[in-house]
Amino acid sequence: MKLDARIPEGPLAEKWDNHRFDMKLVNPANKRKYRVIVVGSGLAGASAAATLGELGYHVDCFCFQDSPRRAHSIAAQGGINAAKNYQNDGDSIYRLFYDTVKGGDYRSREANVYRLAQLSVNIIDQCAAQGVPFAREYGGLLANRSFGGAQVSRTFYARGQTGQQLLLGAYSALSRQIGLGTVAMHNRHEMLDVVLVDGHAKGIITRDLVSGAIERWAADAVILATGGYSTVFFLSTNAAGCNVTAAWRAHKRGAGFANPCFTQIHPTCIPQEGEHQSKLTLMSESLRNDGRVWVPKSAEDAGKPASAIPEAERDYYLERKYPSFGNLAPRDISSRSAKEACDDGRGVGTTGRGVYLDFADAIERLGADTIAERYGNLFEMYQRITGESAYERPMRIYPAPHYTMGGLWVDYNLMTTIPGLFAIGECNFSDHGANRLGASALMQGLCDGYFVVPYTVGDYLARTTPGAASVDDDAFAETEADVRAQQDKLLTVRGKRSSRSLHIELGRVMWEKCGMARSKEGLKEAIAEIPELREAFWNDVRIPGRPDEFNQELERAGRVADFLEFAELMCVDALDRDESCGGHFRVEHQTEDGEAVRNDEKYAHVSVWEYKGVGKKPKKHREELVYDEVEFSTRSYK
Repeated sequence: MKLDARIPEGPLAEKWDNHRFDMKLVNPANKRKYRVIVVGSGLAGASAAATLGELGYHVDCFCFQDSPRRAHSIAAQGGINAAKNYQNDGDSIYRLFYDTVKGGDYRSREANVYRLAQLSVNIIDQCAAQGVPFAREYGGLLANRSFGGAQVSRTFYARGQTGQQLLLGAYSALSRQIGLGTVAMHNRHEMLDVVLVDGHAKGIITRDLVSGAIERWAADAVILATGGYSTVFFLSTNAAGCNVTAAWRAHKRGAGFANPCFTQIHPTCIPQEGEHQSKLTLMSESLRNDGRVWVPKSAEDAGKPASAIPEAERDYYLERKYPSFGNLAPRDISSRSAKEACDDGRGVGTTGRGVYLDFADAIERLGADTIAERYGNLFEMYQRITGESAYERPMRIYPAPHYTMGGLWVDYNLMTTIPGLFAIGECNFSDHGANRLGASALMQGLCDGYFVVPYTVGDYLARTTPGAASVDDDAFAETEADVRAQQDKLLTVRGKRSSRSLHIELGRVMWEKCGMARSKEGLKEAIAEIPELREAFWNDVRIPGRPDEFNQELERAGRVADFLEFAELMCVDALDRDESCGGHFRVEHQTEDGEAVRNDEKYAHVSVWEYKGVGKKPKKHREELVYDEVEFSTRSYK
């Protein structure tokens, strides 16, 4: 495996503009000769498919949901960052770039992050033109609010429905292209493998989730926009259907997997209440603008109602520990601080795994009507789930797995180590380092889909012959045979356990030993336990039904099988990275007051893993991280 990041020469602020000029173009009349596959129809996939269709390419877009509108992007609540500086509070493209590099604990690629900040301003214009109902000030200008890890207001929002509204905007653009015939939408299809012809990605194999049919699809390039893998923990804020399958199958075909251990724990989730749950519910980080996080100062008060604890006996620990950022400290720091308070016996709620998010001061200062205007739908959702009103008593929150910064390795053009295979949005590694700042996921997905990959995939296609691969090629037959063989293997085990039960066990191992805090001892235990779970799966899983029909147990089992392989790589990567940085917190490397201690001398690089077989040690490659515009420094939010 050869890593070539293809970062353009020249000043950082000019790299993308110069690179766009240097890239080859496809003649408008020739674009109709090329076919592109886009896997995924969330913000990244829908925006990419719509833009490529608008440019004139023939696009096949696939999703396993019944509609693109059900992509997990819809669940994002709080907002989308952009360096517009409408508040005139000192924001700029460079400040957004710097905040993102610092927020990622200096483990992201400088050139990609600057491009993201640079293009962020275009995203807002694009979405506003599509009719996305961003919140506005009284005079009509778009409103902004603050988010974690920033001291400026740069987050655009649509109440607590930002992801939903942005996705509807992208879906409208996608629907237009479907109507024009440039995009063919394939709902209820799951990608099960990527097809390589002479080393280049030239198609995919899918399963029709309604009929069970295995199908071949050929194209001149393949774009993966399949999201993250936080459901490796079983319980997460992600939809239960989110998975690693597309990225993992691509990895097994030769795509490098970068920094898989970089996972984010979100500090603002409704605590788990029982074993019946299949996912956890996110409460937007935007709530931390007006809500104050606290726990009792004394463990003796933890069991008391919040109203019975006087102000003098409350520990507003984020305001105490990080006075400059307070309740808007970044997610990794806020999550660990909540865990520390609960580990100290001061957690609240029936499980003791919760902290308060209190709006009493904001309601007194601004009035309940203003708070309802800002967060009313979030308060309603919280009340429906918990039976408690956040207007009358504090919310209870606790950290939960949320976003994954790791993903398929891509170069500056967002192409993986497999030529012709691109990865965009959350399924690549490139922009967030070891910790994503809040409201930056939507920014990256739309940036990649609308403004980056349409250029870079064109540069690749301009160097290839259209229609060079056919579904009748031997490579398609061989890959389809591999897919059918695994499916048959799953169905012939005929054991006694459900794949869900094994997924729950895997999730417990991952949360306890590769979750919010990690240790050398715990990671070694996980690396020993995961193969045992994998063996139990292949010896004792039971999947009812047939392959040639609607079979959700078969769907689930395939995804769990991939998680049981991928989880081992996550732990290997976490054990190899012998430092603390961002969301990767190794307990051996922390200051006296619990802050992460990086090792820039040994680990200022991207860890890119090459697949060597199930149960075999993967091969590590390194992309050294070089910063020309920012200097390594201890990340401080105090």
